[in-house]
Amino acid sequence: MKSIEWIGGKVRFIDQTKLPTEEIFIETDDLAVLSDAIRTLKIRGAPALGVAAAYGIVLATQHLRTETLQELSDAVDRSASQIAHTRPTARNLFWALERMRSVCRLNTQESATQIHQRLLDEALAIHTEDREMCAAIGMYGAEVVPDPAVILTHCNTGALATGGEGTAQSIITTAFDQGKKISVYVDETRPLLQGARLTTWELQKKGIPVTLITDNTAAFVMARKKVDLVVVGADRIAANGDVVNKVGTYNVAIIAKEHGVPFYVAAPTSTIDLGSEHGGLIPIEERDPIEVTEGFGRRTAPEGTNVYSPAFDVTPHPLITAIVTERGILRPPFFDSIRSGLRRGNEGAV
Repeated sequence: MKSIEWIGGKVRFIDQTKLPTEEIFIETDDLAVLSDAIRTLKIRGAPALGVAAAYGIVLATQHLRTETLQELSDAVDRSASQIAHTRPTARNLFWALERMRSVCRLNTQESATQIHQRLLDEALAIHTEDREMCAAIGMYGAEVVPDPAVILTHCNTGALATGGEGTAQSIITTAFDQGKKISVYVDETRPLLQGARLTTWELQKKGIPVTLITDNTAAFVMARKKVDLVVVGADRIAANGDVVNKVGTYNVAIIAKEHGVPFYVAAPTSTIDLGSEHGGLIPIEERDPIEVTEGFGRRTAPEGTNVYSPAFDVTPHPLITAIVTERGILRPPFFDSIRSGLRRGNEGAV
């Protein structure tokens, strides 16, 4: 399934807020529509947000009537700023925007028409690279999955969250495709239930045995020795290996540590933010309180209830067994392995 794609001057994407009951695709050539889709979680998942951001720049400039590079560059900056304000935490979104901005900076001798084509080429390259990164993450990550294996995961990290087949979920599906006997516990992922609505839906389509649990059941299933390993994704990874991911990930990491269960994070190297020394420096998006008090249109808390609803939390690096990237498996000490992994090409584990 292609969660997002470029078709004839438009971006086509699946509206994830309608899943699993409806599969509705939206096509648009309007940056405002795409930006709203990112902000309202119709498009979500760090790698997918990077792809969407790149296509957004193309949408914003493809009908621009200008002959000067400066005007085009200004338009790119304005649209990038608009996209950047939609979701403040996911590193891939900002990484993709910087790549698109650099197209103008690095090609100052070319015409506006040529730059238009280069912008589209760069966006398509970002999408292609993401597909390749997902496949590589699956290949490396499958190495740590025993046979048989019961895996616990949190939130959604499959094709819906990326431009390819997923990050942490690619590890699961790759191991399954290799013939390993895999079954999965999926946290529902409060308050928007990405695990229940999206991950369960994707794994069922793949034919992988899946059991949905409430978020507060993870400790019990680990205590009962029912989980062999945990695999999760990441929205941003700090220079020291601290991981920002969907809220509730920190809980799972603490529980896994207590019960001796390996805890793996899967993400492309584009998710790594060397500019953030540790996870405490990464901005954490806060969501609308209505997602907690009136989730899916039904009030579940009294009127006037105060709500604190961070979209993400920070998992400290000592709780993490390893980080699986498209360049291999990064192990502690992460401060060193992350830099080594970024320097190396696709040479395997470091």
